[in-house]
Amino acid sequence: MSQYASSSSWTSFLKSIASFNGDLSSLSAPPFILSPTSLSEFSQYWAEHPDLFLEPALVHEQNINDKVGQHHENFESSDAKCESLDEESESLEMARMLAVVKWFISTLKSQYCSRNESMGTEKKPLNPFLGEVFVGKWENKEHPEFGETVLLSEQVSHHPPITAYTIFNDKNKVKMQGYNQIKSSFSKSLTLSVKQYGHALLELADESYLITLPPLHIEGILVASPFVELEGKSFIQSSSGLLCTLEYSGRGYFSGKKNSFKARIYKETKDAKVKENAIYTISGQWSGTSKITKKDQSTSKTFYDATRTPAEHLKVKPIEEQHLLESRKAWKDVADAIKLGDFNLITQRKTELEEKQRVLRKDEEAKGVSWQRRWFKDVDYSPNPQNAVYTPESDDIFSKLTAFAHLSTKNVPSGTLIDDKDNKKDVSSLHWRFQRMLWDNEKEIVL
Repeated sequence: MSQYASSSSWTSFLKSIASFNGDLSSLSAPPFILSPTSLSEFSQYWAEHPDLFLEPALVHEQNINDKVGQHHENFESSDAKCESLDEESESLEMARMLAVVKWFISTLKSQYCSRNESMGTEKKPLNPFLGEVFVGKWENKEHPEFGETVLLSEQVSHHPPITAYTIFNDKNKVKMQGYNQIKSSFSKSLTLSVKQYGHALLELADESYLITLPPLHIEGILVASPFVELEGKSFIQSSSGLLCTLEYSGRGYFSGKKNSFKARIYKETKDAKVKENAIYTISGQWSGTSKITKKDQSTSKTFYDATRTPAEHLKVKPIEEQHLLESRKAWKDVADAIKLGDFNLITQRKTELEEKQRVLRKDEEAKGVSWQRRWFKDVDYSPNPQNAVYTPESDDIFSKLTAFAHLSTKNVPSGTLIDDKDNKKDVSSLHWRFQRMLWDNEKEIVL
């Protein structure tokens, strides 16, 4: 139990959330549960294993027959053996899907466990302000064949809070983009349920993947020691037609262990109606070890071990060289106060920053202008968009992949199927997309 569980401020916070209706993002948490990190930085978790992020692009006809499970720490060249490959992989597309699934599993520990490991408990991240950006790169100097991998993250909306991001590697023609929004609510047992909105798109030179985001819940709030557990389903849909479904649970369902998951890979969407149709089944703990089994085979092999591969953090400029809109510079005074544990100073610094933002928004409203997003634009996927500035291209990959997987294109919880009740809601279909030209023409913010 946390030392803060019996404090008056924590008790007051619990009372306020127990009686609160609606999305909890507008509530202020007690200073002692705040993280010194802005939510805008969370996008980096997608590529903290640069080798696995790039591996799908390095799968080609020459290495498709390399054996799965031959562990290596890194590639030595683009012709190196890709550890996701099975000696009996029936296609290049399947080999790539296996590599994509392994990379995705590798991101989960960083995304959902790293704060517990570094700070002892899950902390509430700082809510980014509109226009806040976070940029950095993985230089991969020890592996020049990887090239440079770049991360750009931008807060494109404050109400509701939405963070858009892109990660790209020009040398190996890998690019990813997406955005994330959450809506949270409390159960009677004070478990925080979180629905994730948004998705990610991973694009290789000749193949693309749609990745939906799993629901989650946060336990341990009553004792002020929160931790994250994933639940429900998420999907990875390939432009080749291959589909991976992932199911998540905590103790007592699949394996009786925390952070459990089971992934199944099917040749096409219709096969997913029967679980036994899966070509591969992968199960275990996303924060630990997982194993893979091929259809009609009784033996399994190690698929991924999250404990053996430490995260590789990206390079970020020193704070004194950062733009005023960059996260670490903007939140420096608040972050310093959090690290000092000075609760009064935390509240003071945080209030000062947030009040400046309120003044800016009021000035914009008075002038009849709105904040111009820096690198991302909202694209309207409605069947008959009205007054939309941006609409999808005729060959739009998101439209193609959602059609493959029978997924909704509305602004509903990520992974909502067309037949789900949430898809029947009368909501918008706006999704954020990266505009490379805007970054290439950027003058003020540099890596």
